[in-house]
Amino acid sequence: MYKVHCLNNISAKGLELLDENYRLTDNVEEADVILVRSANMHEMDIPANLKAVARAGAGVNNIPLEKLAEAGVAVFNTPGANANAVKELVLAGMLLASRDIIGGVQWCRDNAADENIGKAAEKAKKQFAGTEITGKTLGVIGLGAIGKLVAWAAEALGMKVVGYDPYSSAEKAAEISPNLVYVEDLADLYPQADFVTIHVPATPATKGMVGAEALAQMKDDVVLLNFARDTLVDDAALTAAMEAGRVRAYVTDFANPAVMQMPRAIVIPHLGASTEEAEDNCAIMAVQEVMAYLADGTKTHCVNM
Repeated sequence: MYKVHCLNNISAKGLELLDENYRLTDNVEEADVILVRSANMHEMDIPANLKAVARAGAGVNNIPLEKLAEAGVAVFNTPGANANAVKELVLAGMLLASRDIIGGVQWCRDNAADENIGKAAEKAKKQFAGTEITGKTLGVIGLGAIGKLVAWAAEALGMKVVGYDPYSSAEKAAEISPNLVYVEDLADLYPQADFVTIHVPATPATKGMVGAEALAQMKDDVVLLNFARDTLVDDAALTAAMEAGRVRAYVTDFANPAVMQMPRAIVIPHLGASTEEAEDNCAIMAVQEVMAYLADGTKTHCVNM
C-alpha cells in the first residue's frame, strides 16, 4: 500500500485514478508519494519512505531535484498539460496591451453615476482606442508545448510569427508551421517583433535573459509578455526601458514589488495554468506517471534521473 500526500490541493479528477494500492495521508512523514503544485519543497525533510514526487505543472524550480535524486526519489512533471490555458492567457495579454480595455472598463466604473454616460463615453473612448494585432509580428522565445500553441493561435489571428529555441532547428520549426520564421539568434528576433513572448524554463542560464542588452535590440513601442517565470526578466532594466518610453507595455503573470511600480505594466496574479481544465489535466498526468513508475519503473517525464 502506497501512501500519497498532497502538498497543495490536487484535482479530484487525478486523485480518483488512484487504485486500491494507494491511499491518501495527511502525514507527509509517512508518504511514499508526494503530489505538489507550487509549494516550496527546498527546506523540507525528505520522508524516509518517499519514492516519487510528481509536480502537477511544468516548472520544477520549487523542488530540490538533485537532493531527491541522491535520495533515490524520482521527480516527475507534466509538460503540456496546462499549455492551452497559458496560451489563452497570452492571447488575452496581447489584446489587453493593444487596446486599453482595462482603462476603458475602469472609466465606465468611475462614471457609473453619470446619467449621460453613453454620450460621455463617445467623447472619452479615443483615449482607450489602441491598435489591432492582425498584421503585427510576434516573437516567440521557446517553441515547446506552450510556444507552439501560441504560434499557431497567433498565425490564425493574422500575425506573422518569428520563433527562437536553442534546442530546436529550422526543420523542427517548419513542422510547427511552414509560415513560422525561425531564427538561430535572439538578436535576429528582437528587431522584428511588435510583441515578444517568453516560454522557456527558469534556469541559471535563462535568469535575467531579457535585460538591458535584449531590450535595446527590441523595437520601440514593443509589448513584452512573460507567462513563464519572473526571473527571466531583469526588472531594473525593464523599468528603465519603460520610463524611457521604449516599451509599450509589460504583461506578466508574476506580481512582485518592482513590477507593481512599473509604468504601463499589466500584472496578472499567476493565472496562467489556473483553469479547471488545466488543473484536471495536470493532476491526471501526474498520478498516471507515478503509478506507472511504481508499477514497472516507467519514467515518463522524469526530470532528475
